[in-house]
Amino acid sequence: MVKKLIAEFLGTFALVFAGTGAIVINEVSGGAITHVGVALTFGLIVLTMIYTLGDISGAHINPAVTLGFFAARRFPAKTVLPYIMSQCAGAIVASLILHVLFPASALLGATIPTGPQLQSFMLEIILTGLLMFVILGVSAGAREKGITAGIVVGSVIALEAIFAGPIWGASMNPARSLGPAVVSMHLQSLWIYLLAPTVGTGIGVIACRCVREPGCCSSADQYGLQ
Repeated sequence: MVKKLIAEFLGTFALVFAGTGAIVINEVSGGAITHVGVALTFGLIVLTMIYTLGDISGAHINPAVTLGFFAARRFPAKTVLPYIMSQCAGAIVASLILHVLFPASALLGATIPTGPQLQSFMLEIILTGLLMFVILGVSAGAREKGITAGIVVGSVIALEAIFAGPIWGASMNPARSLGPAVVSMHLQSLWIYLLAPTVGTGIGVIACRCVREPGCCSSADQYGLQ
């Protein structure tokens, strides 16, 4: 269990450090990375962490995904809170280091809605639901699905960030939003990015059960790597 928690800490640290770091560097470099580059950074770091840590902890690196696996009866209740605490700790440490490296950055890559909060809330629910639906799809059934699981999950994250990022940040991950918000003290919209992904994962689990055979969403297989 200790190794699993360390893996979740390191995976979420890498996600936030690389992903929000790309946002910060894009700002200080005058847009050298571009929005598409930032979105691809998020997708690629998730892909990398799944292949690096998937056989250790499942590479959730996202509290919403952990809750989704629990709702799908793939994850024991006693492990949910330790996983989420490790993920949030990794995100906060990553944001603290970015703050030291880039003290002039006001937001540190925090997710802030550019439109109405209700709009951002609903979009975050829908896209997190889609993400969880995809994760359950590629992690159910035969073991060989795990070979391409990292590519599929990383791709859907990059896709969602590319088309939806400019509207509300396309977090789909409470830890990813928590770290920058806490360190930069921009907490006014944080509730959106904590609550909406939690609701969205539940919808993703329900959607999986609607289209797949009975029992598909209650397997012990995570990312096909167990």
